[in-house]
Amino acid sequence: MSPPEPRGPGDAGPILHLVCGKIGSGKSTLAQRLAVTPSTVLISEDVWLARLYPGEISEIADYVRCATRLRGALAEHLVALLNAGISVVLDFPSNTVASRLWARSVFENAGAAHRLHFLDVGDELCKARLKARNEAGEHPFKATEAEFEVISRYFEAPALEEGFEVVRYE
Repeated sequence: MSPPEPRGPGDAGPILHLVCGKIGSGKSTLAQRLAVTPSTVLISEDVWLARLYPGEISEIADYVRCATRLRGALAEHLVALLNAGISVVLDFPSNTVASRLWARSVFENAGAAHRLHFLDVGDELCKARLKARNEAGEHPFKATEAEFEVISRYFEAPALEEGFEVVRYE
């Protein structure tokens, strides 16, 4: 993984950082690294979901329902943060065209720049990291290898025609 690009004096303003990659690819780890940049806040979907819906997310359909509500609730707040000059690292998986369209609406409504950080990591490494994460017990949600397979079927790598500024990590 390359070091994150710091926001410097040449940047025009706040940035919405998005992360894309399969479960276990390192999205949250990268998000934490990006968030150490001055005037930057980290917003983690997993933390918010665990606190807002304790014990309610046991299936993929539960996650989709709760994550959709959370995105709807946070969209205006994210725009306000960006309008206030604060960069946001959004540790929400931007893993589908639809999720990226939602994120696009946020940075476009704020007139802010964006970066889509794509962690292009192979399945075996993701599964090994997922297993280690589950064993450590520090993450609010555990996913099985079977759930990894199901969720990965929905994964859509960012395409050039989507028009995102992509920073790729292999």
